[in-house]
Amino acid sequence: MKKIAAAIITFNEEKNIERCIKGLIDCVDEIVVLDSFSSDQTKEICQRYEVRFIQKEWEGYAKTKNKLNDLIDAEYIFSIDADEVPDVALRQNIRKIKEDDFNGIYVLNRKTNYCGKWIKYCGWYPEYKKRIFPKSQAYWKGDFVHEYLTFDSKMKLKNLNGHLEHYSFYNRQEHRSRANKYAVLSAQKYYKTKRKVFFLQSELSAIVKFVNIFIFKKGFLDGVAGFHIACISASSNRLKYKELKKMYTDNKVI
Repeated sequence: MKKIAAAIITFNEEKNIERCIKGLIDCVDEIVVLDSFSSDQTKEICQRYEVRFIQKEWEGYAKTKNKLNDLIDAEYIFSIDADEVPDVALRQNIRKIKEDDFNGIYVLNRKTNYCGKWIKYCGWYPEYKKRIFPKSQAYWKGDFVHEYLTFDSKMKLKNLNGHLEHYSFYNRQEHRSRANKYAVLSAQKYYKTKRKVFFLQSELSAIVKFVNIFIFKKGFLDGVAGFHIACISASSNRLKYKELKKMYTDNKVI
């Protein structure tokens, strides 16, 4: 029977980490946390449980996740963020495939809780994530943001029933702050690949983003939450191209 370890990267996750750990205890063989020197109670919370807790400097999403995977001995890895937790059905199915022996890469359906509301539209659901995979045959890629799993195309992808519950943001300010952070990282990625920015692109991209999320992806059916998601996403898209334009103007990555 192949063993599976949960791999979690953290930085100041005291709001989320305990819920995540509790949801993993009965479906994985080991929980390993790689922390980038949190200044809150993340470390103390992890030490209350049978968790292998390691601290190293942050090196970006893909590099940090790969470094964490290298520290794990189990044949299979369940890559999970601190603000996520498998629901009852997903835990049951992980235990079942563990008994049947893992084979391939497993795709999980993530659903997101936004400021206390489960989001059903906005392009946020369903959201399929490749999260359970053989350590020796897959790794993360991506220099700046939105890392992705790379593996042999011959490996079979298998959907696993249940949900990966994602407790994304507790308030809109958290959402805006993270969206702006990702906007700057995306701008840096675009600058590195010499992607150009056109006249009025920041303003036009914001309008297109809002209409796409709120209208075409039916964000209006999520009510006020859908409206705020569309607005913040549009604003961060605008910031992304403004930052990219500034980088070209300054002739350097900011």
